[in-house]
Amino acid sequence: MSLFQNRQNGPKRLTLITLCALVSGLTIAADVKPSASTDGQIDPSSGFIIKPGFEMVRAHCTACHSAKLVTQNHMSRERWLTTIRWMQKTQNLWPLPQEEEILDYLSANYGERAMGRRASLPEHLMPKKVK
Repeated sequence: MSLFQNRQNGPKRLTLITLCALVSGLTIAADVKPSASTDGQIDPSSGFIIKPGFEMVRAHCTACHSAKLVTQNHMSRERWLTTIRWMQKTQNLWPLPQEEEILDYLSANYGERAMGRRASLPEHLMPKKVK
């Protein structure tokens, strides 16, 4: 009897269906390319829009995580700065000597838009650090 035929597996079936839907949605979201209105070419190795500052962003950001983590987000300059400060405080991100150039690039090419990533969770809802 398969997972879908056994009535006792109802919660497992629902979890499996939900997980499949979530993965499908993430896959679709990850494949979204910048709009043609950016007038910038796309770097094939990172997916970043090739505009002034992209080399700096590629060097610093992809040292720790995928470029897709950057390109899927669209935030204001202030939120990009807050995110950088959070990474410096909690993720051991080094001081960025070209921080203004990085912020200029991110806010110009991955700035706020009508629909984007949700706002960060408030500090009191974040998991506690394990010591």
